[in-house]
Amino acid sequence: MNLQNILNELENVDADVFERIEHVSRRHVFHNFLKKAAAGIAPVAFGAVLNKAYAQGNATVVDVLNFALTLEYLEAEFYNRALGSNLIMGMEGQQTFQQIALHENAHVMVLKTALGGAAISKPNFDFTAKGAFPDVFSNYSTFLKVSQAFEDTGVRAYKGQAPRLMPFPDVLTTALRIHSVEALHAAKVRYLNGARGWITGNNPGTPGVPAAIYAGDDNVIQAGVNTAQLGGVGFERATESYDEPLTKEAVLAIAAPFLA
Repeated sequence: MNLQNILNELENVDADVFERIEHVSRRHVFHNFLKKAAAGIAPVAFGAVLNKAYAQGNATVVDVLNFALTLEYLEAEFYNRALGSNLIMGMEGQQTFQQIALHENAHVMVLKTALGGAAISKPNFDFTAKGAFPDVFSNYSTFLKVSQAFEDTGVRAYKGQAPRLMPFPDVLTTALRIHSVEALHAAKVRYLNGARGWITGNNPGTPGVPAAIYAGDDNVIQAGVNTAQLGGVGFERATESYDEPLTKEAVLAIAAPFLA
């Protein structure tokens, strides 16, 4: 399926898709380029917003973007499948996840377009995680746990790759724009789970969410300063005030059970 067809299908689902994406991301670049792409601008021109260095086949950029694309494929397919199932979410859940699905599909589109022929194919997924979440698309509570797992992982994954993109500011800027939206998703999903929107120590905040996602989130050293020892802060507030990255290897290990 080409980019034009993908955009047409998204617009058929929601006629205001471009305006919605612009409103939530608050970044005019996606809005302009999505409209130009829908008008027939070549995918290469669309992807050029990320970085000229990428067009020259930079291996680091390709690796990072394909890593990000794997996660975006996972999230987009998860929400697409849930919305196409008989899962009862309630009005707030339905509206929330329709919106999140639009965002994740938009992320897939921009990454695939930027990568062009270097983009990896979408993997096959097992959203039960080899049986760990057998009722993920029939039990809303289970679905929310898996959603939190994906969103909290995604936030830390983008953060973990940011240093590799520092020599490529255009790509880094776009990655951070996606990262910010993923953080908004994570806070909302955690709220729906009855958890705080932020993470305390390395506690998932929701029983049943894989603990590996929060490894290292109890770090209190920032810029060489022990923030827990600052006046009146303490350990809990210190860990809540900063989010920690995850390595590519750690993220792939977390995602592995969801790959068929």
